[in-house]
Amino acid sequence: MTEVRYDWTQEQIAEIYHSPLLDLVYRAASIHRENSDYSEVQISSLISIKTGGCPEDCAYCPQAARYNTGVDVHAIMPKEEVVAVAQKAKDGGASRLCMGAAWREVRDNRDFDKVIDMVKAVNAMDMEVCCTLGMLTESQAQRLADAGLYAYNHNLDTSEDDYKRIITTRTYDDRLQTLEHVRKAKISVCSGGIIGLGETVADRISMLKTLSNLPKHPESVPINALVPVKGTPLAEQPRVSVWDMVRMIATTRIIMPKTVVRLSAGRTEMSTIEQAFCFMAGANSIFAGEKLLTTPNPSFDEDMAMFELLGLKPRKAFKNGRPNEPKELREMSINEVI
Repeated sequence: MTEVRYDWTQEQIAEIYHSPLLDLVYRAASIHRENSDYSEVQISSLISIKTGGCPEDCAYCPQAARYNTGVDVHAIMPKEEVVAVAQKAKDGGASRLCMGAAWREVRDNRDFDKVIDMVKAVNAMDMEVCCTLGMLTESQAQRLADAGLYAYNHNLDTSEDDYKRIITTRTYDDRLQTLEHVRKAKISVCSGGIIGLGETVADRISMLKTLSNLPKHPESVPINALVPVKGTPLAEQPRVSVWDMVRMIATTRIIMPKTVVRLSAGRTEMSTIEQAFCFMAGANSIFAGEKLLTTPNPSFDEDMAMFELLGLKPRKAFKNGRPNEPKELREMSINEVI
């Protein structure tokens, strides 16, 4: 069995990343098969529970208030609407619902109370619940954990050196601190990045080094390809090569062998053959459904047809247990929660 390491160097990861492509994919595929059922893919659905108007300046994001991207600003969704979306996603094959809010950080107010209620309601549907809400304090992370939150997404986006070119409204250390708060609350960590931002290969490798050298590897690492959006500073960035995605996925699989590696944004631009290479390289999670927050994504039907062709199967919810489910929730029916 492959050793799980937390001391990867930049040079070691670079050597893996730059190895001949077929050798790289073969090594990653071999490690993937050693550590999990390679045919099992987690299907998640991502919805925007609060859209637009974000005060941050992330150069890639259509939800930043300072950019004119045509995104309509919407207040937080009603719980009943979120539950309906979750049910549709579950019927389509999703085992996890990820809820995103365009906030810089969580505030202790009525909107956060509403998110807590949403987490409880979706958790009671036998779906894993993930949130991405911006920065969290230690007490806020614990409150989400007490509500039954399964995972929290907080991407590093790029390397620490490249970070200020992409975002100036928070620091790299702010992101790492939120991950620490999430881990302390015993919520599983989902953290990855975006390629195609104009970063160097060294930046990509540095980001992977940071993730692989955390005290515990993230349970989930999303690898996103930039989807350029008109009105953002990165609107004219060229599409990243699928082979760059394959290299990133394969390298991630090799250095974090037990982590779920998510093939995330950018799938609409990929053919089935290109996605198959990503699965071969170690990807074992996708987002399904028509949208990723505000950008297009393949439909459930398209993905199910691809799964059938490639011999893949959806991973069931809570395969690794429910570490934070409160006792009272286990005793409640979905009707009582909703």
